[in-house]
Amino acid sequence: MKKIEAIIRRTKFEDVRDALLAADIEWFSYYDVRGIGKTREGRIYRGVVYDTSIIERILISVVVREKNVEKTIKAICEAAHTGEIGDGRIFVIPVEDAVRIRTGERGDIALYNAEQEK
Repeated sequence: MKKIEAIIRRTKFEDVRDALLAADIEWFSYYDVRGIGKTREGRIYRGVVYDTSIIERILISVVVREKNVEKTIKAICEAAHTGEIGDGRIFVIPVEDAVRIRTGERGDIALYNAEQEK
């Protein structure tokens, strides 16, 4: 099992959500996050200069079985890509175990409903 965390542009969230659902990744969490980027410049909007070093993004977090890692990464990359600086990052983290609280199932079976696999 792997935990995939992706930091993406807020404007690309709906595209990424739709791409994950199309790739049969039906469960994930997301959070509003802020970070400080490498690029430091001021942008002018209606005569006011805004500091763009503090960036508002969305953090998507999903735990998937090994067989779904690459298709999850591919879905996020294709949907979040603009080709500009600030498209985001994806982190892949090993997950040692998972437990479904309701049934006590452990391991990757805790990530999906076995009835749906038939």
